[in-house]
Amino acid sequence: MKPHFHKVPIQPRSSYSVRHDILPTFGTIWHYHPEIELHYTVRGEGVRFIGDTIRNFSEGEMLLIGENLPHTWRCKEEYFQANKNLKVEAMVIHFLPDCLGRDFLRLPEAYLILELLEQAKRGLVIKGETRMKIAELMYAATEATNIDRLIILLSILRLLAETDEFETIASSHASFQKDKSEMARLDTIYSYTLANYRKDISLEEIAAIANLSITSFCRYFKSTTQKTYFDFLTEIRISHTCRALVEDKLATEVICFECGFNNVSNFYRHFKKVMKITPMEYKKKYLSRNLV
Repeated sequence: MKPHFHKVPIQPRSSYSVRHDILPTFGTIWHYHPEIELHYTVRGEGVRFIGDTIRNFSEGEMLLIGENLPHTWRCKEEYFQANKNLKVEAMVIHFLPDCLGRDFLRLPEAYLILELLEQAKRGLVIKGETRMKIAELMYAATEATNIDRLIILLSILRLLAETDEFETIASSHASFQKDKSEMARLDTIYSYTLANYRKDISLEEIAAIANLSITSFCRYFKSTTQKTYFDFLTEIRISHTCRALVEDKLATEVICFECGFNNVSNFYRHFKKVMKITPMEYKKKYLSRNLV
């Protein structure tokens, strides 16, 4: 799925951007930018797409997204309904690799930061005490001025560069070079699939949505996403399955059909293939982690 180029607004007299957003939803456009993004979800739930990986997001998640790595967030359907009390909230910092000067990363003392930015090209989930410390610094950055802003950014980079409390997101580098061309067809495919994943979506149906023949659609989708459309659809269904499992309100077999699978044995097979564990193992792992 070819993403949109996004121009991150940074004030002329600032070396990096910091925002504290409280909005009805996160933007849903699949996009990329040359700035590294540090994204902390204060509140909100849904599905996130980072590179070639589709997973759930919820409050407290912190991500470091490398330069030109495609990404987007899609909130749960409740956020798109007329509910003024339901909001998302996030702290977001954007900075270019050379924001502290073109020669900064060439300094021998900065080699860990250089390694960090290379790892971030696949996206990182920041965890544990490191996440908590960085969240405090992000709040402080919104109020800081002048040299204090630089000190905070350096402190964040130091924490990120020296920690081992992280997980890699994407399975491979999926960066894009700058290309401002709009891809309305892919946006249509993306939006239609997210809105209709619970029902059967045939190749005839989605090809018609894309205004292509079935053969052309399959070739087009595989060449731009490196996966088949049904692999993409399955990942979206599994992501929503994971959300339902941890909410623990329905039996697993009921969740199977609620999330678009029409065969229980196929559901278990697909879940194990995508998540590497069974639905029950996933549920136990999540619930035990939150009891600690």
